[in-house]
Amino acid sequence: MNLPNKLTLLRVFLIPFFLLFIYWKLPFHFLIALVVFAAASITDALDGNIARKHNLVTNFGKFLDPLADKVLVLAALAVFVELEEIKVGAIPLIIISAREFMVSGLRLLAANSGVVVAAGIWGKLKTAFTMVAIIASLFWLSLCYDFGINFPEAFSGAIDNVVIPALLWISTALTIISGGVYLKGYWNLIDSDK
Repeated sequence: MNLPNKLTLLRVFLIPFFLLFIYWKLPFHFLIALVVFAAASITDALDGNIARKHNLVTNFGKFLDPLADKVLVLAALAVFVELEEIKVGAIPLIIISAREFMVSGLRLLAANSGVVVAAGIWGKLKTAFTMVAIIASLFWLSLCYDFGINFPEAFSGAIDNVVIPALLWISTALTIISGGVYLKGYWNLIDSDK
């Protein structure tokens, strides 16, 4: 197994640890969850670049890399829905999940037609921004709850009620845009007349 595939497997392996630490109320559990999520996100940036640069692209990587990304992001967003400390409901999770199912379905139809659906710039931007938004949210949770920093109420309220929700809604908007780009580009595969 080559290095990019090992990095992808590492990302999959880190997901349960992220969930364990975010739920298990150990001292500094948000910080540990942040480090695990950031490490998993870094493997996402590395594996594809290494695979393309050194001609190590494999079918295993093409299959597992996008799946690992989706599970990592959706796991974090699902946790955020449950956390009282994050003021974002289930709607971004539902929209992002629906987009992921749609793109996966398009990829399956494309594969049946002998077409490879590569990740486009909007999909990469969506994934990167969403991971950054999740990391920023975890960093804020760590500052407030692990380190117990008492920020002025107006500042804290702005971060809790405006900044973090805005980051996650921007991620959702990028998700909708990238989904629309995929849908437009591969609409011929789902033409109702076929």
